[in-house]
This record gives sequence, C-alpha cells and structure tokens, in this order.
Amino acid sequence: MTIKDTPAQWRVTATETPFRGNKTSVRTDEVVMPDGAVVRRDYQVHPGSVAVLALDDDDRALVLRQYRHPVRQKLWEIPAGLLDVPGENPLRAAQRELYEEAHVKAEEWHVLADVYTTPGGCDEAVRIFLARGLSEAEGERFEAAEEEADMEVARVPLTELARGVLAGDLHNNCLVVGVLSVLAARAGDGLDALRPAEAPWPARPFTA
Repeated sequence: MTIKDTPAQWRVTATETPFRGNKTSVRTDEVVMPDGAVVRRDYQVHPGSVAVLALDDDDRALVLRQYRHPVRQKLWEIPAGLLDVPGENPLRAAQRELYEEAHVKAEEWHVLADVYTTPGGCDEAVRIFLARGLSEAEGERFEAAEEEADMEVARVPLTELARGVLAGDLHNNCLVVGVLSVLAARAGDGLDALRPAEAPWPARPFTA
C-alpha cells in the first residue's frame, strides 16, 4: 500500500463568499456527501505561504519572536510570509522573506516539507524550505512595521528547539514541522537528498 495524499473533488452545488478581507476571505460551499446529502462547509481562502528553516554552520536555526494576536501569544517562529502574487515562485518568495525578516541570504536551498496548516477550515498551503550557507545580506535593512517592528531575532541550536517542541513550549506549526523534518531527514537519507528548491508544488503551481 502506498501512503500518499491524492487529489479529490466532491461536487459543489453552490458557493458564496460572505467575507472578503485584505489578504484572505471566507467561502461557503454546499458539498454533496457520499450518501447524497448536501452540507454547508465554511473555510478560509488563503493565497498560500512560504517558510524558511535557516540553519547556520553551528547547527543553529534562525528564529523570530513575534506577537500573534489571534492566539494572544508571542511565538517563536521561523521566517515566513505570504505568496502575495498569484503564481509567484515560492523560492523567490522565501529568499525575500529571509532577507526582509533577518537580513540574511543563503547559498543552498532545498524543499523541506509541504503542508496544509488547517485543512479542515482553511485551504492555506505552506512550502517550508531548508536554507544553508548563511551570510549577512547586502544593502539596507528592510524597515519593519506593525507586529514586525517588535520582532526579536535569535539563533538557537536545533536540538534545543526540538526539546522545546516536544516539551510543549513551542507551538508555531512551521517551526515544529521544520525542526522535526530536519531531524528526520538526517536520520534518513540525509539533507542533500531532500527535494530541490524548484520542485513542483501542485497545491500552489508556480512559474520558474
């Protein structure tokens, strides 16, 4: 048996968008169930995101501490951001986020994991990259605003982050998936066997 997610499309008899926000919206679909019943499903429509597990030569991950209003917490996270432009190349977006949030560039890039954050209520897809060969970026620093103006930046040993995840002290999904995926890759075929940075991403098709 092959364990693999597969595309599926249940019939939608009606759809509406009762709310449109700045970046996301809420959609209501009437979906036909296998027994023929029609039910309403509300979900957030999201453009998609990228995140970067940036690992330095001392095996430390670059992390950010940022206030997240919906959960009323300051969370330690890895650099991440929205795919603001339809069809945007996710690698270019990830490189931009690493520069803007940490003023760092990386020489080596691989795809670490592709995830749906909350598939029961949101269609957000996130591609998490592994970035290595870090160095300071050239040019002026990006001017942060709003929540990002209060952001802290640190480099934390990967093993310490893993302990924090398993202890229930760290909760950001991209950080959790990124850290544990790096450890799993090392225990398996190694980091160099990860997918290339431009690997296809059916959830958010992109141009080269």
